[in-house]
Amino acid sequence: MNLAIVLVIAAVLSLGIVLCLAVTQSLQAKRGASLAGAIRPIDIEAFRNLTDPAEDSYLRHRLPAAQFRAVRRERLRAMAAYVYIVGRNAGVLVRVGETARATGDARLAEAAQQLVNDALLLRRNAHVALARIYLALAWPNSDFAAVRVVERYEHLSGAAMLLGRLQNPAVPVRLTASI
Repeated sequence: MNLAIVLVIAAVLSLGIVLCLAVTQSLQAKRGASLAGAIRPIDIEAFRNLTDPAEDSYLRHRLPAAQFRAVRRERLRAMAAYVYIVGRNAGVLVRVGETARATGDARLAEAAQQLVNDALLLRRNAHVALARIYLALAWPNSDFAAVRVVERYEHLSGAAMLLGRLQNPAVPVRLTASI
């Protein structure tokens, strides 16, 4: 009987969290006047450094075990922040692509469809990568967080720039921060 009550309470709380997230994302989409302005650029070189297995190997060999675990957890938290922004940017680009698909221009619609497909794939991969990162936070000596989101993000950046040039050649779309 007690287990049933706990399960019902957990289910109701989970449903509440899912509904809150859905409403929040819906309001964010309506609130933003310019979807392209909602994109948060990231430092791609720093992101690449965090996801580099050679860097982890170097730190593993140079630091004592306890210090390595602490440094690894900090790197994983930073990696999670980058992956979260990548997923959020991919969601924005899905909406940008869906808006651009409605135009009558065949080249623009094709580029928009490619952008939507790439952004949906990247957003899904970002969710999987976040799960792997959080799993690696529990076991910092593991290789669970070997994410390959950086390459997909760069590919998506190219697709967004192509669509941006087709829509308005004077306004660049940037997904990475300038150095």
